[in-house]
Amino acid sequence: MTDPLLRLYPPGYRAAHGVEILEVHRELTMDLPRVARLRADADLVAHALRVRLGLDSASAAGRFFALAAPFALGVAAAYGGIHLMKWYAGVALSPGSTWSHLAAMDVAGALNVVLLGMVSAGAVAALVRWWVPGMVVAVLGLLGFAVQWTVAPALYGDGPFEPIAAVLTILVVLGCPPDRRGDRRLAVMAGAMAAIAWFPVALVQTRSFIFSTDYGAWPLLTLACTGVVLTLRARPLGLRALGAMAAASPLFLAQAFTTGWLFT
Repeated sequence: MTDPLLRLYPPGYRAAHGVEILEVHRELTMDLPRVARLRADADLVAHALRVRLGLDSASAAGRFFALAAPFALGVAAAYGGIHLMKWYAGVALSPGSTWSHLAAMDVAGALNVVLLGMVSAGAVAALVRWWVPGMVVAVLGLLGFAVQWTVAPALYGDGPFEPIAAVLTILVVLGCPPDRRGDRRLAVMAGAMAAIAWFPVALVQTRSFIFSTDYGAWPLLTLACTGVVLTLRARPLGLRALGAMAAASPLFLAQAFTTGWLFT
């Protein structure tokens, strides 16, 4: 079963490391039950595909996505939080009771809130400690968010910019090599960026802040400043840090566009 799987690796990589991979895989799976062996085979297939696509931890692309993924999750957390606060403010500040507004929500609107909650909560969980389960929840939320546009486009701005941004964010997060996930320093920076991007906009939504940042500028500026700080503090990264911020930015860019801040 393993020999055919090795053919998924590029010929050069297979020639250099194939024997070692095969021996380690056989040793690890020798006494495992069938389900566990299938899981190990799936991990081997995933690694082979990453090597073939140039997304393993030893490649430049893999290192790039390892840098970008925490900030993509931070952007997703802030984006989901901003829209959840917008929804909450609309319910809390509107005439009538909160329960009456909740009871009047249609299925599409309620599902949209659930998906945004999954995106925000999952991204926060991934950055705090639980990368894999948090990432899975956030990715499923983003995927559902993108798919929902096909049946309820009225919930989004003009055009499919936000669903496309959600798909691009998924690709960035999944591009991170498994052995480079959960970098604490990057996770802390991404979490701080998300909090700073979210907090003033959340206050605007509740009418508790007199300086309006509700046009997309503030989250984008926060992400850009984070990239500058990361570049200056970690000079070996060079422009790669700014490139990683650009890769992490689609949701903020889509929000800026749909709220009228860009191209107006």
